[in-house]
Amino acid sequence: MDWAVDLYAQFPALLFEHAVQPVFYRLGLMAWADDAFDWLDFFVFGCLQVIVVYLVCRPLEAWRPVEPAQPGRLIRTDVIYTLLVRLGLLPMLGFIVFVTAQTRIEGWIADSGWVPPTIENLFPALREMPLLALAIYIVVLDFGEYWRHRFQHRFQWWWALHSIHHAQTAMTFWTDDRNHVLDDIIAAAWVSGIAVLIGVPPGQFPIILMVLRLAESLSHANARVDFGAVGERLVVSPRFHRLHHGVLSVGQQGRNYAVLLPVWDWVFRTADFNRASYPRTGDPTAPVAYVGGGWLRQQLVGLAEVWRALRGRGRA
Repeated sequence: MDWAVDLYAQFPALLFEHAVQPVFYRLGLMAWADDAFDWLDFFVFGCLQVIVVYLVCRPLEAWRPVEPAQPGRLIRTDVIYTLLVRLGLLPMLGFIVFVTAQTRIEGWIADSGWVPPTIENLFPALREMPLLALAIYIVVLDFGEYWRHRFQHRFQWWWALHSIHHAQTAMTFWTDDRNHVLDDIIAAAWVSGIAVLIGVPPGQFPIILMVLRLAESLSHANARVDFGAVGERLVVSPRFHRLHHGVLSVGQQGRNYAVLLPVWDWVFRTADFNRASYPRTGDPTAPVAYVGGGWLRQQLVGLAEVWRALRGRGRA
């Protein structure tokens, strides 16, 4: 695993040395060089995610689409979401905010003398079995994502944000990143906080994110694909998650919340394994802007919707 991490780390280092650093030197911006290198690492990782997701999901959508003809205008908005989230300014902003917060949290923990009960502290043998430890980290973080997803549907103010994601009537693998910025910030804090508490090594965290992101993008694909009676209970499929996005599964009526492992829905009785169903997607109660508006319009209306929810005023 170390050689893979080292190989990945070499590319942004070379890109920074030969492309970014000379530009910063000429512009007199070398004081920002370290921040630029950190952002470039996010950028390269985002590019890798987009490439892998596209190569896996696009052929499936072309092979067996649920909806052969979809409005390109709606899909283009989702593409903008993906590029902003995975390649644009949002990763840089997230890095600055959360690294600062993580540094302070770690300082508070060190000052208190409390040592978080990480998985490898509880089970020292895992230090010699990195692949098994990686699998356990993925399971734990996936469990956390299941509950975050349920809370998004449970609390009205959070649903006001998450509804942007569900309002898409032309769902594709691009829809995965269709979220309000505030929702993305909460999600980043959630998964990062859990990762710190269970002791995920920094070198393994990008791999875990890649696995979860690929699973989420695949589950949103416009593809008539299921994994069979047994497979559907092991890994979330496009069919399984499409039931979650169906027009009859919005708000607190949600089902199939799992990101990677359907076992959480099975255990907590929120699973629907109806393999014959590929429902129409969307949120009939969502504001019009959530469906056909552009990125900025949806973000502004989302803030207004959250404010209405916090004041106890539901949708008309």
